[in-house]
Amino acid sequence: MFEIDESKCIHCGQCIRDCSVKALKFNDKQMPEIDEKKCFKCQHCLAVCPVGALSVCDKRPENSDRIYSQDSEMILNLIKSRRSVRHYKKENVSQEKLQKLKDMLNYVPTGVNFHKLHFAFIDDISVMNEFRDHVNGKIKEALTTKPVKVIAKKLSRYTKAFLDGEDILFRGAPHMVVVSAPFNAPCKSVDPFIALSYFELYAQSMNLGTCWCGLVEFCILMMPELSDYLNIPQGYKPSYVMLFGEPDIKFARTIQPEPFMIESVKSKEFKKFTFVDKIKSYFSNLK
Repeated sequence: MFEIDESKCIHCGQCIRDCSVKALKFNDKQMPEIDEKKCFKCQHCLAVCPVGALSVCDKRPENSDRIYSQDSEMILNLIKSRRSVRHYKKENVSQEKLQKLKDMLNYVPTGVNFHKLHFAFIDDISVMNEFRDHVNGKIKEALTTKPVKVIAKKLSRYTKAFLDGEDILFRGAPHMVVVSAPFNAPCKSVDPFIALSYFELYAQSMNLGTCWCGLVEFCILMMPELSDYLNIPQGYKPSYVMLFGEPDIKFARTIQPEPFMIESVKSKEFKKFTFVDKIKSYFSNLK
């Protein structure tokens, strides 16, 4: 699992310094050694070694990509130009682009390096249309022949457009990806959204359109047959949905958003709270 090429090691200690769980230390020969019980396989030691002397988890440094400096202005422009896309070409994304998107997902960070997210891709437009038709049929039934209050409320602002035949849920997208997290994941409420944030920016860099889709996520939670159709494993919760495909619209410039509240915190005394105030604050933060 852990190997050191002693002919390359320069004893710099960077691997030991960057190990967040203190699984590494120098042995009597000033060579790094590992406590495998502590290691959670983040591979930071492999990545930080300046001379490529260290292999871990059966991963060797020569099989890793080199890290290059990035153009911060180009990355900022990518972030600024990201828009939700609700108009798509009725065609499959190329297999080359699809494979790049899937391969990229292996690099998204997860809390405590749990690394057990599940991604269900509908990457064929014919399958997407089958899924779309089933969901839209069920929703139409819930809004008309057998009204379901929770669904009617969720879709209240879109009901007329939906019943008029507009593809309100899927926006004509040829593809979607559903990310699910294990019930026991330490950061299950955050990991899926980090993954989709990475996904949409990488998709944007390939001139693909994306759209966060809470309505389809709601449908998946309400209709258990959808989780089965998507092969979501037992013990996993569907967390969110992203539509994607070749866009049938092109944006010419960035928007000009109103600023968020962004503050630089200054030094000051900590306020004292009563026990009751602490309880109120705790439950307020749970909302």
